Amino acid sequence: MVRDQVEQLREGMRRRGKLEQYASEIDEAERLDVARRTAITAVEEKKARRNALTQEVGRLKKAKQDADAPMAEARALGEEIARVEADLAPMQARLDELLLSIPNVTLADVPAGDETANRVVRTWGEPRDAESVKPHWEVGARLGILDLERGAKVSGSGFIVYRGKGARMIRSFMNAMLDLHSGEFGYEELWVPVVVNRASMVGTGQLPKFEDDMYAVKDEELFLIPTAEVPVTNLYRDEILAAEELPKAFCAYSPCFRREAGSAGKDTRGVLRVHEFDKVELVRYCTPERSEAELETLLGHAETVLQRLGLPYRVVLLAAGDTGFSSAKTYDLEVFAPGVGKWLEVSSCSVFTDFQARRANIRFRPAAGEKPRFVHTLNGSGLAFPRVFAAILEHYQQADGTVVVPEALRPWLGVDRLA
Repeated sequence: MVRDQVEQLREGMRRRGKLEQYASEIDEAERLDVARRTAITAVEEKKARRNALTQEVGRLKKAKQDADAPMAEARALGEEIARVEADLAPMQARLDELLLSIPNVTLADVPAGDETANRVVRTWGEPRDAESVKPHWEVGARLGILDLERGAKVSGSGFIVYRGKGARMIRSFMNAMLDLHSGEFGYEELWVPVVVNRASMVGTGQLPKFEDDMYAVKDEELFLIPTAEVPVTNLYRDEILAAEELPKAFCAYSPCFRREAGSAGKDTRGVLRVHEFDKVELVRYCTPERSEAELETLLGHAETVLQRLGLPYRVVLLAAGDTGFSSAKTYDLEVFAPGVGKWLEVSSCSVFTDFQARRANIRFRPAAGEKPRFVHTLNGSGLAFPRVFAAILEHYQQADGTVVVPEALRPWLGVDRLA
């Protein structure tokens, strides 16, 4: 498999700007794959010879003839087979380790290069003039709905306490987004664990590459999830689905935990970069033929949330070098926050082709009796809460110090204005 795709791997890493970084891993994987194939062929040939010798021994014994020579050769072959098979195990383990460390290959329409090659696909709404707009942390503190100081006191920097209507607003995000995705767009709503095992983290690509960024449970092979993508995508790990079950679509709320909250000293004020946050995640399984169309569908569902909230946003196609480790193509949704004067990423909608499905062994059978194939997986935030919270406080703040509540949230929040 590696031998057949090694040039595709090299080209994929070149487009990401990471060929030099991964060249040695790809070269070693290619050598190991050749050695493994050679060893497997040798084992198969020796087993075939041993089977022939076994039959010959049986024939000779039946004819009451001397069978010592073929028996000795068969024993020697058995020892050689055991030795080669013993060598195969660490060889396969090292090959698996190498392949788990190499990023996915991006799709052909993803721009090559780093983040400077990212492309704005479209925009929606008119960003508010930033003049006289206060940043969300000032507005939240004045309204008594955001308490960053006590969040830092009880947990540390990068943890948030929402208070009163601020806490209720976070809950309203969950209700509004889950009801939209499950009620209008047909997603099956799930409530999933926030702790997963190592196999789940490997399946979606967080491990082994990013283990240092994860929160681990001491003395156990368990991890706090960085996103609901992990438990939801792994629901069907090591299973074979029927073709008529696809596409599958799930939505789930979860808290998310990430040790790495961004570049040191960057966006440290407010709720822009935190270690724990909440979001609603969208996950889809589909056939390979449908995956790019499914990505556009998923993106449209995430966009609808921002449109319902009335928040100006833009859709950005990420360049290969800015695309996540597991992704083959990613659109970022960025909402404009006038108080900080920035476009804030509130969702990344990605298609992973069969990258995650191979790691998690998620397959489907196209038709009865046909060989199973790997599904394609997709996910996206629909949406992440803290930056949406920040954008609402900044976009909807009024001259009298109040903040207008988007109409879509009023049924759950119970007020039309924060004061």
